[in-house]
Amino acid sequence: MVRSRTAQLIFQTFYVALGAVGVLGSLGLYDAEFDPDFFVYFTNLSNYLCIGVMLCELVRTARRRADGPVTFAPGLKFVSVIAILLTFFVFNLLLAGQPDRDPAQNFQVTSLLFHVALPLMFAFDWLLCYEHRRVRWTYPFAATIFPLCYVAFVYVRAWLCHFDPATPLLYPYFFLDAAQLGVGGVLRWIGVLLVAFIAFGYLMVGLDHVLPADAHSPDPTRGVTAELD
Repeated sequence: MVRSRTAQLIFQTFYVALGAVGVLGSLGLYDAEFDPDFFVYFTNLSNYLCIGVMLCELVRTARRRADGPVTFAPGLKFVSVIAILLTFFVFNLLLAGQPDRDPAQNFQVTSLLFHVALPLMFAFDWLLCYEHRRVRWTYPFAATIFPLCYVAFVYVRAWLCHFDPATPLLYPYFFLDAAQLGVGGVLRWIGVLLVAFIAFGYLMVGLDHVLPADAHSPDPTRGVTAELD
């Protein structure tokens, strides 16, 4: 486990710097064209969440004087880890090889950062630097709030656009495309992904409870003191 404050500062700074590169790319900077629909993608929103969490970690670590585990908002960190790993797995297993996607897009800087590098770095930060045995068994259900709110956002936006198929990114992902799959098809996809999401969350909870707790923790089995905020 990484308990060195210096190592944590280096890693967190590097992550935030790469995150800034990815954010600029998601805004369309590298294509010299601002894309107003960048916020429609779950990929972007989940990465923005994680970059914000890591920035707060960095500030907290910089203020800390001693070595030790990262303890900033363990509930929020867990929710963010699940969200970003959802981005990682859904893209790489379901979306990257879609017939209508140009394979060259997968190797663009922003795509590599937001779909591969930053998700894995964020997960490794939780595994190696965070104080463990602090995750509650209810957290996998709390983690579903963010993606479900995103799904609601997609359909509210589609409704505001009168479900006009000419609207850019009306349905940003094929499994949300009610025009092609129908309502039943979309609900089936959401149900499958939700079950997989919760099951994966409980695997992460189990992992948290077998990882070593900090040696200086007075009671590694007690409940979490910091909630999602």
